[in-house]
Amino acid sequence: MFDIIIMIFTGVGALFALLAGIGGLKMPDTFLRISVTTKAATLGSGFSLVAAAMYFNTISVNTRVIVIVLFIILTAPVSGHLISRAAYRSGNKLWKGTKMDDLEGKYDDETGKLS
Repeated sequence: MFDIIIMIFTGVGALFALLAGIGGLKMPDTFLRISVTTKAATLGSGFSLVAAAMYFNTISVNTRVIVIVLFIILTAPVSGHLISRAAYRSGNKLWKGTKMDDLEGKYDDETGKLS
């Protein structure tokens, strides 16, 4: 029974990793690609690492998995935001189906800060 749970977690992790790859190819603009890959890759790696922790079931592996998952959860959204911000500031165009641009005209070109 425990092996089935590990297989489910590994399968779900692999599915999210696959969705991150497909989303990176299929999304129409940079910002949507970054969004989908950040979320799906975080979930995929989290599920896979939890499956590894369940499989090995030792304190050292479980501690490492907890630290790695927390690190990924904390850094992936921040890095995705910074990459998106750099892409926006460099003039990368939004998808033509985007309804509104909340940042249009709000960046000071000289200082790079929001006004």
